[in-house]
Amino acid sequence: MNNPVLEDYSLRYAPSTYRKWSEYAVAMAALGGIAYMADLAIGGSLAIQYGFTNAFWGILTAAVIIFLTGIPIAYYSSKYNVDVDLLTRGAGFGYLGSTITSLIYASFTFIFFALEGSVMSQAFTLFFGIPIAISYVISSLIIIPLVLFGMTALSVVQKWTNPIWIALFVIPVAAILIKDPQSVAGWIAFAGKSPSGSHFDPLLWGSAAGIALSLIAQIGEQADYLRFMPKARPNKKWVWWTAVLAAGPGWVVLGATKQLMGSFLSSVAVAHGTPMSNANEPIHMYIAGFGYAFPAIALVLAAIFIFMSQIKINVTNAYSGSLSWSNFFSRVTHKHPGRVVYIFLNVGIALALMEGNMFAILGTILGFYSNLAVAWIGAVVADLVINKPVLKLSPSYVEFKRAHLYNINPVGFGSMAIASAVSVAAFFGAFGPWGESFSAFIALLLAFVLSPVIAIITKGKYYIARDPHYHAGTHHDVLTCASCGYEYEKEDMACCPHHDGPICSLCCSLDSECGDVCKSNLAGVPVKAASC
Repeated sequence: MNNPVLEDYSLRYAPSTYRKWSEYAVAMAALGGIAYMADLAIGGSLAIQYGFTNAFWGILTAAVIIFLTGIPIAYYSSKYNVDVDLLTRGAGFGYLGSTITSLIYASFTFIFFALEGSVMSQAFTLFFGIPIAISYVISSLIIIPLVLFGMTALSVVQKWTNPIWIALFVIPVAAILIKDPQSVAGWIAFAGKSPSGSHFDPLLWGSAAGIALSLIAQIGEQADYLRFMPKARPNKKWVWWTAVLAAGPGWVVLGATKQLMGSFLSSVAVAHGTPMSNANEPIHMYIAGFGYAFPAIALVLAAIFIFMSQIKINVTNAYSGSLSWSNFFSRVTHKHPGRVVYIFLNVGIALALMEGNMFAILGTILGFYSNLAVAWIGAVVADLVINKPVLKLSPSYVEFKRAHLYNINPVGFGSMAIASAVSVAAFFGAFGPWGESFSAFIALLLAFVLSPVIAIITKGKYYIARDPHYHAGTHHDVLTCASCGYEYEKEDMACCPHHDGPICSLCCSLDSECGDVCKSNLAGVPVKAASC
């Protein structure tokens, strides 16, 4: 656990001594994970299920919402060098209250690992002729060695594969547009299986946007990279801001473009005889696309592109999943065997989903999941943009340490729980067809409104359990943890009366014997002084 290369500061603040990458390197590593094919599969599925018009407006609507909600999360993660779980703790959820969001985030990583793995497996099966069940296993196992070494290895993988990926990404579409410009008209007129044909239907638009909004939790994976952003240089703040916006909410610009491309390539694949049941599979999309440029080797190029894309994204899914599972189990069990252990857990769950053929019910899974993800992100964003700067009921900084937080903060936890319950009920038809189609929007609105309302009602009482005992201004100073004996920067330390000295945030999380004596004043018992 004390090997920073393997552990990657998975449960704690990323110290300045470890943040050795430039703004550009962090941004490129973060954007390298956006190479995934899920966007194309989702875009193709939306076009087939709802027709071009409803898919088009649904994708754009979701993209605007995802971009706007991603800005504050990217900013706070980069400024305070914490991942989305640590950020959530201090943004209205409390120390234990955010465990449920760790599960939501972990679900995102293994759902999309399974989706991306399914796409890769489809390519394996088509190219090598092996059974799909075996392809699922291969697609899962090849990711594990690449993700063991965290940001150190991921930054290299993403950097050197980005140029090749961009070329293979652009060539098929350019070739189609040059050789068959009428394909654009066919795309716009594409009706798929939509009940409204190629015409706009508000209910179908809402359903399409709801499925696309399942990607809102992607900002969590971006934050896993953004926490390594260096401190902004006074004379070059624009460089820092450009990197943060590009690597944070900027992912959705490329993401939405790929979803639209997926809907386009699905229509092209169908026009070339691919059954609609297979037209949302990226391997078939790119066989059709590369057929315009290099017909003799279309399958080979499509397979290479799919393999590269899926490796680039699934190392990120496995990495982020290991972080979220670590955060969850460390708080529930007070044990942490190391981030690497949870890579195997995350990949194992994803493999089970693949073997269960989750790709066949993709829309239903993502539509349901989006209600939970949107409620979570909506509550966090409301705290960051309203409760902190406007109401000033939430601390201006991000507090993530167990020693300083209440276990449950009703502001974020309560608003997310209510929004999730109502929106999931709407998704299953409790409020009629309109509620079902717009359930994700209900989740976002409720979470965003309830967070400041609950903060006002509680007067911000449940954010900070006790004041920190160190001076946060001494950024580069280190303290020795009284529990593990290792040195960490003061931002990662708390004053512990149980150990009678400073304690690092991870040892604080794992301590099962202290009984939270540092916060005993909450029960009216004076806190014992510690020599910090």
